[in-house]
Amino acid sequence: MTATATFTKGLRTFFSDIVQGFFEITHNGFALLGLAVMFATITLGTQPDLRQAGEIKLFGLLQSRLSGTATETADVEGVERATAANPQELPKRQAAVAYWLSRKYGIAPEPLSALVAEAYAVGGRSKIDPNLILAVMAIESGFNPFAQSAVGAQGLMQVMTKIHSEKYDSFGGKFAAFDPVSNLHVGAKVLQECISRAGSIEGGLKYYVGAANLESDNGYAAKVLAEHNRLTQVANGGKVPFSAPQVLPASVGAEPHSPASTNS
Repeated sequence: MTATATFTKGLRTFFSDIVQGFFEITHNGFALLGLAVMFATITLGTQPDLRQAGEIKLFGLLQSRLSGTATETADVEGVERATAANPQELPKRQAAVAYWLSRKYGIAPEPLSALVAEAYAVGGRSKIDPNLILAVMAIESGFNPFAQSAVGAQGLMQVMTKIHSEKYDSFGGKFAAFDPVSNLHVGAKVLQECISRAGSIEGGLKYYVGAANLESDNGYAAKVLAEHNRLTQVANGGKVPFSAPQVLPASVGAEPHSPASTNS
């Protein structure tokens, strides 16, 4: 290779590196235009093949940059993060429950459909009536995934995150309390433990709300069981009227869902 060829190759590499570096730190069209002008000025006095190579590199990087900006603007992954499902694709019983809850609680049927489907899946695995899980959700938060009580119960099922933080480990940590599906899974697990401990659904609900050692649970268990009964009727094809919902957060006892509020 001649000295001239070596020199030309070196210049080509040098200018290519300059263009690449400037494009990595450039974020607007005016700067790109300025770089193009500067590049053209520098290369006018050099060999034509070097100028042509530089132009190809320049416009290739420009096109790549514009494509990257378009990708950032249109977040195509947003729909994948949404908690939603088509109610028309659910089994008949689940769809009936989703539509009924949607009308009663003023929540869009799509996110409710996802929660209903998940509740039925979790309930099947944990041997808990899925409509009971949904009833707890309804009374605890009215299906508000960002709800928080005065004592720190959080999310759809108002789980005491500080007490059950280890249950969120497999979901990425305590902030998963505000992810509807994660909260549903953890809340169902807590409910299952409470029912097992109490030996009955009604007793388990008292444990769940932190009223196991109290004379009264302020009607919490009765409200959940009444909503559960309505949901069961709806799932079975019944026409069930509803009144305005009355949400009763899990704050009856000093420590809802806490071992300290049980007999142990």
